Amino acid sequence: MTGLTFVEVCSGAGGLALGLERAGFTPRLLLDIEPYACETLLANRPKWNVVNTDLLEFDPVDHPEVYDVDLLAAGLPRVKSNATVTRRSSDSEIHLIRATAYLVHAVQPRALIIENVPTLVDDDSLAPVRDFLHKELEHLGYRLTWFVLNACDFGVPQDRRQGVLVAVKQQWASAFRPPRPTVHEHVSVGEALAPSMRSRGWPDADLWAARATSVAPTLVGGSKTHGGPDFGPSGTKAKWRRMGVYTKSFGNEPPDADFKWNPALGDDGLVRITVDQTALLQGFPEDWRFVGGKTARYRQVGNAVPPAVAEALGRAVADALQEPPLSAGYTSNP
Repeated sequence: MTGLTFVEVCSGAGGLALGLERAGFTPRLLLDIEPYACETLLANRPKWNVVNTDLLEFDPVDHPEVYDVDLLAAGLPRVKSNATVTRRSSDSEIHLIRATAYLVHAVQPRALIIENVPTLVDDDSLAPVRDFLHKELEHLGYRLTWFVLNACDFGVPQDRRQGVLVAVKQQWASAFRPPRPTVHEHVSVGEALAPSMRSRGWPDADLWAARATSVAPTLVGGSKTHGGPDFGPSGTKAKWRRMGVYTKSFGNEPPDADFKWNPALGDDGLVRITVDQTALLQGFPEDWRFVGGKTARYRQVGNAVPPAVAEALGRAVADALQEPPLSAGYTSNP
């Protein structure tokens, strides 16, 4: 699949863009407000057209390359369960959803992908968000499809449920199908991290991996106000500890030959995983470089769209767009 183009907003560390690239899409422009995220994108893809600006201030008139693209993609910051588009609010997540819809008005891509929390798909408290998007997009000729994917079903060693909206122009909409799982057996944390854990001669790496037989809990990058790197709420930390992982901070490098792993000793006997290892749990390739200090890098990792999920979404959209479009006299299904 070649020749398809996309624009991405709120690009972050590039998980969504990397997956779309693997699916045959070429980026025209990637936008993010965070300087470190933009530096990460350029560190890995120096030729990408990366714009460091706020989506709320982005004017496509100043960037004509965003017109006549196949896809607009948006891995937007997570909305809160009590958020609405009707109340008076300073909620930045809602403003970004609005801005994305208005950008669709201007750019008129053939398809749109919005990735967010799973509750965006069917939670009653978020019905106003869905209603807003239907109102803004259907009159432009898009058919909207809502669904939930779990990253572990696409080979990512993480239990990460994602709410997705795909809106496709009616000419191609009947050909779109949500992606189906690509793996029959989930990849465990131990399987994903064992090579990294062995890299500095840790003799217990395989013993630890044999205990870490489940997928990882959902990684959460947080926001600027969230503080330092964090494993999440107490229930999530308990899951990590059952896998013999220390949960009060991340390590700087994998354990060496002198580290004695013994969970019976409490914190002192637990292994620390690194930010680079969390990137492996998101499915990033080992050579994907993240720019910034530990907090900035983990925030990029935890907020990313796993590339494998993005690739599956990209292929599903590409399959639809490469079907012959229906004629002007088509009839759409309800």
